[in-house]
Amino acid sequence: MSALYVLLGVLGAIIAYSVIMFLYQRKILTTLTEEDFRSGYRKAQLIDVREQKEYEGGHILGARNIPLSQLKMRSKEIRNDQPVYIYCQNTLRSGRAAQMLKRQGHTKLYQLKGGFKQWGGKIRTKN
Repeated sequence: MSALYVLLGVLGAIIAYSVIMFLYQRKILTTLTEEDFRSGYRKAQLIDVREQKEYEGGHILGARNIPLSQLKMRSKEIRNDQPVYIYCQNTLRSGRAAQMLKRQGHTKLYQLKGGFKQWGGKIRTKN
């Protein structure tokens, strides 16, 4: 019976952590529709946080690839004085990237609603 209480406690902690992170990401990151994303990303830094193979398989025209796994090391490549438009495959990694960037002083953070899989605009693939 005590093992059940421990399991429920752990499960409750995981759920609480997930809810807190979700709410924090919503506070620091603005989610934009494809239309709004498209109208603003050319005046900002467009960052694809997917891994290189995913990026090479197709990415939004003009995007730089800084994978989430390398973001901490390469964060100096992203300017603090310009908006940052982030996207990944489905918004999970872009939320985590936004948390990292917020800690480094970035305040204008935007993500594509639904991620790259919802993008209907022009893309480029690496041949």
